[in-house]
Amino acid sequence: MISLAPAWQDALPDTLFLAPHAPQRCSMMGAGYQWWGLSGFAPSALAAGAASAAPAIDAFIDRKLAQYGLTDADLALVGFSQGTMMALQVGLRRSRPVAAIVGYSGMLAGAADLAHYLPSKPPVLLVHGTADPVVPIAALHMSESQLKRLGVEVETHISYGVAHTVDPVGLRAGRDFVAGAFAKNSG
Repeated sequence: MISLAPAWQDALPDTLFLAPHAPQRCSMMGAGYQWWGLSGFAPSALAAGAASAAPAIDAFIDRKLAQYGLTDADLALVGFSQGTMMALQVGLRRSRPVAAIVGYSGMLAGAADLAHYLPSKPPVLLVHGTADPVVPIAALHMSESQLKRLGVEVETHISYGVAHTVDPVGLRAGRDFVAGAFAKNSG
């Protein structure tokens, strides 16, 4: 995800970009990383995997916010695929709302738990390609529905003909969403 930084830097000139690697090599994608071993898309397995990886991400975020003298309001979480699951898992459960969450080609895991515990409701943008063979476009629609039912402000961008990747239009949509969220928080 750090490769987004150059494309977003002009719109977010005072932004620090950090992208922690997930701890495990992904067996499904040779050059990728994963937060937990993904053996299937059963909702219970996705929820358990996201919940098990969340403490490490929360600790990383807390260290970096303290290191740079920032707050959750200064933080946007951006993820791709399993990273989207983690951005939503962590961002929706922090005690103070983050500025924004952007998820590319992923989904919401553990929605049932959120019905009982949703301390903050940051704005969310979900971006997905219609030709995604890894995480079907139906995941965007399901996640959008679940988030709206929980009272979370969610926008979507559908990239027609795009597979499991981020196209230039989706990249700009994410950049503009984050820039707008930061402007809203500072103004």
